[in-house]
Amino acid sequence: MLQVKNLMVFFENALALNDFSMELQAKELRGVIGSNSAGKTTLMNALSGLILDMKIKEQRRGGERITVLGQIYYEGKEITHLTPPDRVQQGIILCRERHPIFPESDVVENLKIAGYLRPRREIRERMAFFFSLFPPMKAHRKMRAGFLSGGEQQMLSLGMALVARPKLLLLDEPLLGLSPIFQKELVGAILQIRGETGITILVCEQFARPILSRLDFAYVIENGMLTLSGKGPDLMENPEVRAAYFGV
Repeated sequence: MLQVKNLMVFFENALALNDFSMELQAKELRGVIGSNSAGKTTLMNALSGLILDMKIKEQRRGGERITVLGQIYYEGKEITHLTPPDRVQQGIILCRERHPIFPESDVVENLKIAGYLRPRREIRERMAFFFSLFPPMKAHRKMRAGFLSGGEQQMLSLGMALVARPKLLLLDEPLLGLSPIFQKELVGAILQIRGETGITILVCEQFARPILSRLDFAYVIENGMLTLSGKGPDLMENPEVRAAYFGV
């Protein structure tokens, strides 16, 4: 479904991704694991096309030069230079880190805004699925999103991505800053989404422990380079991974 070949991203002379390659089959749950500043968000921005918008904005204001090399293929077609809106139209949806939501709008309004490209029937169906994933959110339907807790805002952000009807769901640091309880709930929701909808999911995450063993396959990156790859449960038992991410 998704192939990344020899992807390289430069910010001026700084190399954020270095000859990175990966693939993702339909209906899989794969992950990219790495520490802070390893290149995970740069990868997500490249896959979603946001890196192209960033490049244009930097050129307009005379800022840092962004260079993108390599190829990205989606469902057999190259999308390396496809704009973010066109990628959304093809079903590539990014749920960005730190749960960007519309704080002045309530929960239901946020979900409807996210589904502006979808028919009303699909929006209603996905909203119902969202509230089945996170039953406590039903009580917050009319609450302004800015008053939700960090964990609840992350749930809403995931719900907004679901309403957009993804075929490929990109989750950038979904567990960042959440309590262990919210992390467990979110991992359970991700597994339920994969199991009940068949959506293909790619998770980039620094907090590997809650989710690594549940991944079909995972890639470990450091300083923008692929250092290890393998099945999630196997990496969970890898001494190097355990030392780097679990402190054991």
